[in-house]
Amino acid sequence: MIRRLALVLLLPGLALAQSLDFTRGGPVEVTAREGIEWRQAEQAVVAIGDARAVRDGVTLSADRLTARYRPRGGAAAPQPDAQNPVGGSEIWRLEADGNVRIETPAERAEGARAVYDMDQAVMVLSGGALRLTTPDAVLTARDSLEYWPQRRMAVARGDALVVATDGRRIRADTLVGHFLEEGAARAAAPAPAPGGRAGVPGQGSRIERVEAFGAVEIRTAEEVIRGDRGVYSPLTGTARLTGNVRITRGENQLNGAEAIVDLRAGTARLVAAPGERVQGVVLPGSAPPAQQQAPAQRPPAAGAPR
Repeated sequence: MIRRLALVLLLPGLALAQSLDFTRGGPVEVTAREGIEWRQAEQAVVAIGDARAVRDGVTLSADRLTARYRPRGGAAAPQPDAQNPVGGSEIWRLEADGNVRIETPAERAEGARAVYDMDQAVMVLSGGALRLTTPDAVLTARDSLEYWPQRRMAVARGDALVVATDGRRIRADTLVGHFLEEGAARAAAPAPAPGGRAGVPGQGSRIERVEAFGAVEIRTAEEVIRGDRGVYSPLTGTARLTGNVRITRGENQLNGAEAIVDLRAGTARLVAAPGERVQGVVLPGSAPPAQQQAPAQRPPAAGAPR
């Protein structure tokens, strides 16, 4: 038997583009297969067994959901009843444990545990198999995965990896994904094929850029490019790496201050620091990386981490 309970979340509405935002919309409907407990002394409502919370097209599901509430100041609020035991209180924190998934028709985030802080408007997932799937990329991490809808940002920590829909991959200790706003995302989206259906406005978040920090690694068909920091644009398919940059092709290696990588073309260009030269080791009889012939000039670096 599935038990149902509607919780009224008295929170201000937010005009945000991110569809995994659980802080906006109307009441939350909570369902559970095994039962729902109202723990008045703890100011918490606990749903157990295939628990789900649905609000404004966003579904948060887990083995166990805990909604923590507090008294709401201001005007007189509705009184508690059987359908709404928290009355006019406000939910300030949602905790999900076991097989956690928060999703819309276009996006999905997964992990073993999640905490959604309504005050900070941030969801933090932890545990194994951390994953955020958007229309144009998949972001995974080992330690934690943060989702900040108001800031239009996601942070993956610990052996973080972003894989674009065309297979392009960037790995680093920490990856920070920045999303386009709704209007810009629609403009950047590819036109539908003849006879196809266009995307639904507001459904799905498109990544504008990804910032990478620590042990950054990009692989093309023939080369591996490593550096300390980087920034990648899925819209252009290009990345810029800085700090102890190394380009490796087979047994050949080039070293420099920064590299510009075109992931669509599968090429990388090494750039020397001002007053320095590109260095490398090329073994006789092997094909050297073509990038060693590139001019040592520093292109504009708008949006790149310093």
